[in-house]
Amino acid sequence: MDIEVRVETWPLANPFRITGRTYTEIDLVVAVVRDGEHEGYGEAAGVDYLGETPTSIAAEIETVRSAFAGGMDRTRLQSLLPIGGARNALDCALWDLEGARSRRPAWQDAGVTRPKPCLTTWTIGADAPDLVGERALAFADARAIKLKLTGDGLDAERVRAVRAARPDVWLGVDGNRGFTLAGLEKLMPVLVDARVSLVEQPLSVDLDADLTSFASPIPLAADESVQGLASLEALSDAFSVINIKLDKCGGLTEALAMVHTARARGMGVMVGNMLGTSLAMAPAFIVGQFCDVVDLDGPVLLRRDRVPGAQYGDGMIWCPDDLWGGPHSGASAGLHA
Repeated sequence: MDIEVRVETWPLANPFRITGRTYTEIDLVVAVVRDGEHEGYGEAAGVDYLGETPTSIAAEIETVRSAFAGGMDRTRLQSLLPIGGARNALDCALWDLEGARSRRPAWQDAGVTRPKPCLTTWTIGADAPDLVGERALAFADARAIKLKLTGDGLDAERVRAVRAARPDVWLGVDGNRGFTLAGLEKLMPVLVDARVSLVEQPLSVDLDADLTSFASPIPLAADESVQGLASLEALSDAFSVINIKLDKCGGLTEALAMVHTARARGMGVMVGNMLGTSLAMAPAFIVGQFCDVVDLDGPVLLRRDRVPGAQYGDGMIWCPDDLWGGPHSGASAGLHA
């Protein structure tokens, strides 16, 4: 097998603000794995808050190039690379390669009986309250919205603005580790009044223990507090939902294992993204078939997407087999931007 690695820059449609950072574009790594006759594609954004960059991801992929020369499969890859963006790109590329070889879609091997469109959240950054209200109205197709919060004193107004603009939608909020426990407690009545259904990662990871004494009236979801399968062992009991992201856990293979482990523990499961094109959404869409909450709106936030791309309509996402993981995927999904 041979590996090709590309770094691509994709501009966002609007600046996207979360706790501690505003994005205007995203840098992505695309890995292409070829066996001479077939090829498979995988995309990774990496985990920036853990120090991953496109340069570091590409360099990590290079460390296993010689191992791929002798042949590679997904099982062996798990032991060669740690969780993170590099393994995600290669793991997804191998899934895609398998689909090209077997002419059987990846969702069949993932245990999906028949894939269905998924209701997905549409994400609004932590902008000024009047602007987030405008964005909520602009997302006319959205039936579920996730609002980024920062703990900066404007969050109550942001939540009220979105709910006033869209009284009809499922609404979740993401603190991105920006809150203190006192700040969360103060905001909670506003969230309850606004019929918020999920609160994602309100506190810094090192403060998770503080949540054990807080009887939250709204389910709490762990994002940064849960990375790969091993991190489930130490996860605070305060969380009843986990947010699985392929960039965090190292690909579709481990993501599916996390779904089964979380379900066995009676937890809810969410699939999210680190921003990306439809090439990254497609394998996560397979995970979404098993999830309670799906947050795969990355391409919606971009100025443009790949062709072919994921299909969005009536608040739903659908990823056809010719996008990724099927007998007709490959160059069309990986090269056209």
